[in-house]
Amino acid sequence: MELKEIANNIFACLQEDKGFGWNNTGFINLGGGLIIDTCYDLNYTKNMIELIKGIYSGPIRRVVNTHHNGDHTWGNQLFKDSEIIAHRLCAEEMEKEKARNLPGLLQTGIKRPHRFPSDMKWFIDDISEFDYSEVEITLPNHLIENRLDLELDNLICQIIYVSPAHTSNDLIVNIPDEKIVFSGDIVFHKTTPLGWEGTHQKWIEALDLIISMNPKIIVPGHGPLCDVDGVKKLREYFEFVYSEAKRFYDEGLAPLEASKRIDLGPYKEWTEPERLIFNVNRAYREFKKEEPWDAPFNEIDLLSKGGKLRAYWEKN
Repeated sequence: MELKEIANNIFACLQEDKGFGWNNTGFINLGGGLIIDTCYDLNYTKNMIELIKGIYSGPIRRVVNTHHNGDHTWGNQLFKDSEIIAHRLCAEEMEKEKARNLPGLLQTGIKRPHRFPSDMKWFIDDISEFDYSEVEITLPNHLIENRLDLELDNLICQIIYVSPAHTSNDLIVNIPDEKIVFSGDIVFHKTTPLGWEGTHQKWIEALDLIISMNPKIIVPGHGPLCDVDGVKKLREYFEFVYSEAKRFYDEGLAPLEASKRIDLGPYKEWTEPERLIFNVNRAYREFKKEEPWDAPFNEIDLLSKGGKLRAYWEKN
């Protein structure tokens, strides 16, 4: 984990992308301190806090959760006295995860992997360095709808809702004076995006919005820092996968078989290329037009198909 100053008083807290859960966060050392996202467990969130203490030792006034996924929110309990900002739907999704004890479920997967399908091993391996045993899902306490503008010691910080894209509740944080965007998981850089929620079109629109802002630096949800070119490459990936998925959908192939036939070319070099199945599966759901975009789906089945796709590529 590295805390990198990307502008005066603005920091990106970067983690090497090693699969599921290895997210980036941010810190703005103005207005009493604003943290953008927490980490996937308490240990890694504490590591982030220790890095921040090297430049700011006071209490953190605000935290922004860019969306509900645990790798961006499961350190919230360490900021119970802070203002935690998120979209209204983020809180709703976190309530659902709290009710099903998702941290406990994942901890069981790490400690007793035999209780899950063998094709999920790749996912269990990804998260095995995390410890969810003490995670208490802590909901945001300041819920927004479309936008919230903050003034942090004269620095304007725009928090903008862009969903349904990666999830139902994605926010980006734009700092126009410094031409910096903290994108949350709207941007994955040099790592395969995870598109099993949201919609293709809204994700494209969210990427186009970021491109229109013309930022010099983008802190992606996962992967190294990038600029607008990185966003354009991600957009091209989505359009390519969507087009290929439509071709194989029209031929009557199932999502997994379609994923096996898609030639990823340079995208195969991105980490976790087997996440392709998630993006293809979402595209198929949209092509069928039989259910709303936010209809429930089987996460375990999709993770298992990701394992099958990885195994197929390793043999072929």
